[in-house]
Amino acid sequence: MTRKAFVTGITGQDGSYLAEILLSKGYEVHGLIRRASTFNTCRIDHLYEDPHDPDRRLFLYHGDLTDSLQLTNLLYDVAPDEVYHLGAQSHVKVSFEMPEYTGNVTGLGATRLLEAVKRSGIKASFYQASSSEMFGSSPPPQDEDTPLRPRSPYAAAKVYAFWMAVNYREAYGLPVSNGILFNHESPRRGETFVTRKITRAIAHIVAGKQKYLYLGNLDAKRDWGYAPEYVEAMWLMLQQAQPDDYVIGTGEAHSVREFVDEAFSYVGLDAREHVKTDSRYFRPTEVQVLIANTKKARQRLGWEPKVTFGQLVRIMVDADMESQGLKPIGEGRATLSRLGLNHADRALVNPTGGVER
Repeated sequence: MTRKAFVTGITGQDGSYLAEILLSKGYEVHGLIRRASTFNTCRIDHLYEDPHDPDRRLFLYHGDLTDSLQLTNLLYDVAPDEVYHLGAQSHVKVSFEMPEYTGNVTGLGATRLLEAVKRSGIKASFYQASSSEMFGSSPPPQDEDTPLRPRSPYAAAKVYAFWMAVNYREAYGLPVSNGILFNHESPRRGETFVTRKITRAIAHIVAGKQKYLYLGNLDAKRDWGYAPEYVEAMWLMLQQAQPDDYVIGTGEAHSVREFVDEAFSYVGLDAREHVKTDSRYFRPTEVQVLIANTKKARQRLGWEPKVTFGQLVRIMVDADMESQGLKPIGEGRATLSRLGLNHADRALVNPTGGVER
């Protein structure tokens, strides 16, 4: 029988890639999307299927992570084999401005969905999207046993969700796995996240639409990987005989400054002529270094990344250049083709000309 998956956050970066992968594996995919007065589905528009098609395998439902009754009813009606909980308020800087909302959606949202699984009585494996931000001030490298010391409302909410996932696994025997993913990027990343903000600005500078790029802390170091590879790891976790928690990353860190220099030099520009710092983009508390120790994932899941840091930067710059009608340099596209990972991505633009958030 066709396996069913229920995905929250299906219109986001990870959700859209996950939907692609699941559909390619023959799944029937059911996704939760937020109701809005404007279209917010551009990342999955290429997967659209006519609702009148009797053979369609993608189903979308308007809903919200603050509505526990609807979540329970949806899960009962769909009866999925796998639940992937990716939905959240996921922007760290925004979480300082909206701490209560972040806790309600990112923290309690996970609890509502876990409780919905329990109350609906479905037999589904559950993936909880945890974050490397939970490690906060713990020194690198970080693995599954590293203490969680969050440094933002977002990270604190993710820590709560992480432990609730563990609790539902241990208290009720639910097959729940936490994927502790380190930073993972792609052309589908929201443009307010620093990597996409950089590559999008470069395309605008080349196109003559802006001159300067304003950033915050250039010295923060992150373990950056390619999002589609990380989504594959999510699926692998739910294929294991026993649920568990896994750290996913590349095992190396690069500073924001290094990302900037790599991206600007790729198009032949000097970052020093275009990049300025602005205090408004500094966080009240900063996480300085995150580096993943992925020994467990490599041994048990057989997972390891292929796309390097430099390749990731070039993939994203090429996509944003193309989105501005410019000829991409091409090395990013060549990398995807060579590795067999070509998702035909380009920076996504909605019909009104604004970039989808």
